[in-house]
Amino acid sequence: MNLEQLKNKSILLFGKSRAFSNEEFSSQLKVHNISLSDKINDEIALIIDGKMMTPYEQNESEKLYEKKIYEFVEIDIFERELAKHLNEDTLLMSLKLSANKERLKSFIRNSQLSNVMFFKLLKMYSWGNDDFFENDDNRDVSAAFISRFYENIEQNHNVQYATTGYVHLIKQTMDAKLLEVILSLKPIEKNIKMKMQIAMNEFSSEAVLKILKQEADAEINEALSLNKKLSIEIIKDFLQDEKLASNIAKTKEIDEELFELLQNYKVALSLNESLPSNMQKKLLEENSDDINYALSLNNSLDLDILKKLLESENEDIVLSLYENKMMPVEMIENAYKNNLYYKELAQNEATPIEILYQLHLDAKYERYVKTNASFGKNIKEENIGWL
Repeated sequence: MNLEQLKNKSILLFGKSRAFSNEEFSSQLKVHNISLSDKINDEIALIIDGKMMTPYEQNESEKLYEKKIYEFVEIDIFERELAKHLNEDTLLMSLKLSANKERLKSFIRNSQLSNVMFFKLLKMYSWGNDDFFENDDNRDVSAAFISRFYENIEQNHNVQYATTGYVHLIKQTMDAKLLEVILSLKPIEKNIKMKMQIAMNEFSSEAVLKILKQEADAEINEALSLNKKLSIEIIKDFLQDEKLASNIAKTKEIDEELFELLQNYKVALSLNESLPSNMQKKLLEENSDDINYALSLNNSLDLDILKKLLESENEDIVLSLYENKMMPVEMIENAYKNNLYYKELAQNEATPIEILYQLHLDAKYERYVKTNASFGKNIKEENIGWL
């Protein structure tokens, strides 16, 4: 639609505006020289179906639509067009000069404005010393923030009214700019859990991770050590801390440089599922039961190394291998010929579904089968319903 074509004409709105407040809606119409009528007449160039239409308005709208005389449009489409034609610099200056908090909140809650404009407006908002949901104003702004960016908000419509909404948003987003903005919000100073989630998010920028590291907080540093995309600069600073270095060794994608840097943490390295076979082989050559047991738990274990580990005299290593989803089906089927490894096979996602069904019938292994993701997926797909 084209607002220019409505210049010096009238529109009829059934119900209310949605993204713009009533006052702002009228103000924006005046900018475009568009009149707002409260009844149908020959001057009406467009009819808009708004939110919260009364039964009377709904009936009237349907009658007019059936006549095929007037052009109709939904309020969301019309307001989107209004938002596209906003003079952002003028608006920002007006909001700054007026210091009208309610008007600022109104625009922050306007879902039709671009994210770039939303972030500019957010910078103008003063949170005070209260938390995200500690007063009505902060609650309104937080709800607008979460609602704008939260995936599938329609299915979780109450999530915007609690701090967990921010936490879930941080977990799900892949937007580095969004994570940067959240970290800049004043109330986050009081929320260590949100900072930890940002620290763990692999899409957080290096600049954001450095800011978090500067806090020198033990919990935040532990969260940083679990970030798969942690920079080598921060990694080197963490190497002297056994817990942090072990986390890095287990979770970071390993290249040759990092493999050498983490040689003091070979057991943790053995658990890392990004390890290529040549690095797994080097660890196997250490001939250590602790390292070999860790390798047996690695769900990206190289097949040749798996076969070599099966020759181990350490029963814990062998049992662990029969639970490893890299175990070939033919070897699982062979192991099923006796009951020595039934518990491990019941938990192995690679175990053929036919074997899992048989193990499910045995009370000793039933609960292990029930927690097997592969078995649960099959039950769901087949819609059996007795899991």
